[in-house]
Amino acid sequence: MAILNYTTTVDSFKTVSEIEYILMKHKANAIMKNYEGESITGLSFRIDTGVQQIPVRLPVKVDECLKVLKKEKRENPRKQIKDTREQAERVAWRILKDWVEAQMALLDIEMVRFEEIFLPYIQTNNGQTVYELLEERQFLLEDRG
Repeated sequence: MAILNYTTTVDSFKTVSEIEYILMKHKANAIMKNYEGESITGLSFRIDTGVQQIPVRLPVKVDECLKVLKKEKRENPRKQIKDTREQAERVAWRILKDWVEAQMALLDIEMVRFEEIFLPYIQTNNGQTVYELLEERQFLLEDRG
C-alpha cells in the first residue's frame, strides 16, 4: 500500500502555513505552533462558533509516521521510499493538510458542522483533547458509579 504523499518534497513549514491559511479562511481567530528545536511539533487553533470559542489541538505524530515509512521501505525495497525523520515530518504535515482541506470542503457545503469535524481534537479545560479524555475512561460515556 502506498502511503499518501510519501514522495512529497514540500517543506513542513510551508505546509503548516498552508494549513494556517485554510484555517484562517474558515474563521480561526488564533493559531499557535509548538516547536522542538527546528521542528514544528504541534498546531493548535481557536474558532468562534458564535456561541463560544473552541480550542482545537491537531494531531501530528511524526514518530509514528517514521515507523510506517521504515516498514514500507523494508517491505518494498524497489520503491524509492525515504525513511528519514525529515521526510516523516513532511509526509505527516502534508497528510494533515489534505485532511484539513477535505474537512473544510465538507464544512463549506454545510454537510457537517465544525464541532463534528474536530470533536476528538477539541481541548477540554484541563488541556486534554476530548479523545484523550475518552481514552482515559476507556471510551465509557457514562460514570461507572
